[in-house]
Amino acid sequence: MKKAIVAAALAAGVAVTPLMAMAQNGAQPGAGPRAEQAEKRGPRFSEADRAAFLDARIAGLKAGLKLTADQEKNWPALETALRDMAKARADAMQERRESRTERTERRGAIERLEMRADFMEKRATEMKKLAEAAKPLYESLDEAQKGRFDVLMRAGMQRGHGHRMRHAGFHHRGAPPAPPAQQQ
Repeated sequence: MKKAIVAAALAAGVAVTPLMAMAQNGAQPGAGPRAEQAEKRGPRFSEADRAAFLDARIAGLKAGLKLTADQEKNWPALETALRDMAKARADAMQERRESRTERTERRGAIERLEMRADFMEKRATEMKKLAEAAKPLYESLDEAQKGRFDVLMRAGMQRGHGHRMRHAGFHHRGAPPAPPAQQQ
């Protein structure tokens, strides 16, 4: 009889523990793993925040290049391409967020592959436009500026702007090379 009471008490404790944990966290039973994943990803920035970060990255790139008056003529095309690319990415993220909330079932493997292929195709088109816009400016840069451009663009193009640095460490294979020494 004692064993049955102990077993029942233990089973009740195991069943109640997750509910108590959710109550302490203020979580809803339906929140599930997606809510936890969203918390792990960190804060979602507002549109104003994203615009400010984009402005800072673009200003940092331009400041780091120390463009001459002749080189400045090629800057607007690159800046426009960077802004267009950022807008396309923000729109795509918003679209994915909305489709996630509307969906009730998990997507199958084939549907996920097709969606990923579409995303990659759009991203490739954006990158080609960026390369075309950057090329005249890049060709006008001296070797020291090209080195800085390579490092600054690579850092800005990483997924999540620094994703590889957070996950692989700066000195791992994915780290950008040091810029060439400036000759005096």
